Amino acid sequence: MTTEVPYPIDGTLDLHTFQPREIKDLVPEYIKVCREENILQIRIIHGKGKGNLRRTVHAILDRHPCVIQYWHEGGSGGSWGATVVQLKP
Repeated sequence: MTTEVPYPIDGTLDLHTFQPREIKDLVPEYIKVCREENILQIRIIHGKGKGNLRRTVHAILDRHPCVIQYWHEGGSGGSWGATVVQLKP
């Protein structure tokens, strides 16, 4: 029996706490819930590493109909270890 732990819907999704196999469903679901809460700019923390998780996230964002644009977070906010996403209202 698994117990679901509520994840805060605050516009920041830290993927370090999830298994890679969960990402394909998690990112679209987080986008959906953020839009329902009228959060239209989100930050996805995927880490730097070898870039596999970043590429997966960007592939999901490329195909998602509610994504206007996305970019790597600049400066001290995570650089290419985090992606900022602008969503359609």
